[in-house]
Amino acid sequence: METELKGLRIDRSRKRSDEPSPWAVRFIVAGITLFVLLGAARFIYGRLNAATPVDIVRVRAAAPAAGGQGNVILNATGYIVAAHKIELAAKVIGKVAWIGVDKGNKVKAGQVLVRLEDDEYRANELAARGNLETLQARLAEAEHGSRPEEIAKAKADVDQARADLENARVTLQRTRAMVNDAILAKQALDDAQARFDSAAAKVASLDRSYELVRLGPRQEEIDALRAQVSQAKGTLDYARVQLDNTVIRAPIDGTILERNVEKGEFVTTGFVGDKGAKGYVVSLADLNDLEVELDINQNDFGKLGPRQPGIVTTDAYPDRKYQGAITEISPEANRQKATVQVKVKVLNPDDYLRPEMNASVAFYSPDKPGARQTESKPMVTVPASAVRDGGVFVVVNGKALHKAVKVVGTTSQGVQVAEGLIGGEDIIANPPADLKDGQKVRPRQG
Repeated sequence: METELKGLRIDRSRKRSDEPSPWAVRFIVAGITLFVLLGAARFIYGRLNAATPVDIVRVRAAAPAAGGQGNVILNATGYIVAAHKIELAAKVIGKVAWIGVDKGNKVKAGQVLVRLEDDEYRANELAARGNLETLQARLAEAEHGSRPEEIAKAKADVDQARADLENARVTLQRTRAMVNDAILAKQALDDAQARFDSAAAKVASLDRSYELVRLGPRQEEIDALRAQVSQAKGTLDYARVQLDNTVIRAPIDGTILERNVEKGEFVTTGFVGDKGAKGYVVSLADLNDLEVELDINQNDFGKLGPRQPGIVTTDAYPDRKYQGAITEISPEANRQKATVQVKVKVLNPDDYLRPEMNASVAFYSPDKPGARQTESKPMVTVPASAVRDGGVFVVVNGKALHKAVKVVGTTSQGVQVAEGLIGGEDIIANPPADLKDGQKVRPRQG
C-alpha cells in the first residue's frame, strides 16, 4: 500500500509541456496595458479639448445718439417720470359708493371719478338750511316791526285801563266824601285808594307797552338777528361744500396711473395704516408732460448747463428719438452717490413713453457757426455679466476671443459700450471664471 501511494504523488520538479513560456505571458500583459493606456489618453485628450458650453448673445448697435444734432458731450441714463403726478385724495371721510375709472383710463378735467356715501352729509345740509330759514323769518319780523293789528290791540288795552282808572278815581272821591260824612268806615277809603293806585299803574304799564309795539324792535336786536342769519348761512355753505366733496372729480386732463380704492372701502383724511382706510383714491398725471430723471456724476456735471439740449431714447423703443432739454438742476448733490440730480423735459412726447421707463439722454453742444460736425459712434448695450477684465469674449469660429471694450454707461438692459464693438457680434453673456482666450466653446443647450 505504501509503495502504491508513493507512485500516485505528483512530481513537482517536472514541467508540463503545454504551459506557456514566461516571455509569452509578458507580451500579453504588455499588450493589455498598452491598450488601456491608449484608451485613457484618448479620453483625457478629448476632455481637455472639448468645447465649453456657454451662453451666447448677439449684440445690437443703437443708432447714433445725437442724430447729427451736434457734438455729443455726455451720455446718461435714468428713468422717465411724470412732471406733475397727482395723488387725488378726498376732503371728507366716508365709504366708496361708486368708482368709474380704472388704471390707464384717460380723463378730462371735472370728470367724476369717485362718489362717496352722502346720506349723513345730506342730512347735515338739510338741518343747516332749516335753521337758516327760521332765523331769516325772525329777522324779517323784526325788520318789518309790529303789525297794525298788534298796535290797535295795544292801544285798546291802554284805553280800557284808562277807563278803569277813571272809574277808580270817581269811586275814590265818592268814598272819601262818605267817610268824611261818617257814613263809611276809614277802611273803605283805603280800599278805594288802593284800587285807584293799581289802575293808575296798569295804565302806565300798558301805555309803555303800546309805545314799544308802535316803535317796533330795537336796532340792537335786529343786528343780533342779522348776525345769527349770517352764521347760519356759513353753516349751510359748509354743509353744501361737504356734500359736494363726496363727489371726487379729476382736477386736470390726464391718465389714471393707479386705482387705489374699491367700492365699499373707507376713505379718510387723517392717519392712514397699511391695512386700514385709504388716504387717496386714484393717482393721475398728464402724460404729455414728461421728464427724464438723471443722476449725473459730479465729474461730468461741469459739462452741462441750463437748458442743455439732448436726444432722449428708451430701451423699449431704441429707434424712436425725442428732443429734450434740461429744465431742473438739483440745488444740492447726493453725498453717498456723488451725483447731482438733473431733470430733462421731453419736448415731443407720444403714446410710446411711459412713466418709470428706462431712458438714455445724449447731451450735445448746439450747432454754432464754424463748428465742425462730428459723427457720434454707435452705442452697443451688452449684459453687465459679459464684461470681465475690461473686455468681453467674442465667439469667432467656435473659439472665445477676448476683446477690450470701453464702458460709458449703465442701463436696465446692461452696460453701454462705446468702443470695441460695432454690433452684430456674438459674445459670451456669462463667461466661466476659468475661460481662456482662444478656448473652444459651444452654445449651451436649451
